[in-house]
Amino acid sequence: MTDRSTTRPAAPSPDGPAPAEGDEPRPLAKPQRQHRVARLLAEHAVTSQQQLVELLAAEGVAATQATVSRDLEDLGAIKVRVAGGESVYAIPELPTQQRAPEDHLRRVFGDWVVEVARSGNLVVLRTPPGSAHVVASALDRSGMPGVLGTVAGDDTLIVVVAEDADAAQVADRLADMAGLR
Repeated sequence: MTDRSTTRPAAPSPDGPAPAEGDEPRPLAKPQRQHRVARLLAEHAVTSQQQLVELLAAEGVAATQATVSRDLEDLGAIKVRVAGGESVYAIPELPTQQRAPEDHLRRVFGDWVVEVARSGNLVVLRTPPGSAHVVASALDRSGMPGVLGTVAGDDTLIVVVAEDADAAQVADRLADMAGLR
């Protein structure tokens, strides 16, 4: 067991300030929490869901074991054996040439796309902060006809539609997948 009086304060996080001493953990929206979970799994050898709950709490994020379990499932996390024989959680990367199934794309869009707009051959998708890259990656891997590629920022991504495709139809299809039409 760690003596909390000798531990160093959490380092500032790109997802927000570290909690001040005595601050209670607060809940985060699902996309922001899952972004933190993915980052924590990349930065730490997480061996249990309880350890992940504690790492989130150290960053000021309230989450239960049940919530963390659902997040791990949604993110596709698996347990892998590392040097020394210990099993840790990891999120496998899909090879870029592997196509994301349509139901995965619908789930991602339904969970994270909040607005769809079009201008010429560009479709602009808005997401909660920190989620645009997830949507862009899923769309890029889908191989959707007419989509040349995406450019993602923090909460906005641009979908480039081929000149010979109907950008309005692509925008409508993306809005349908997000449940916005």
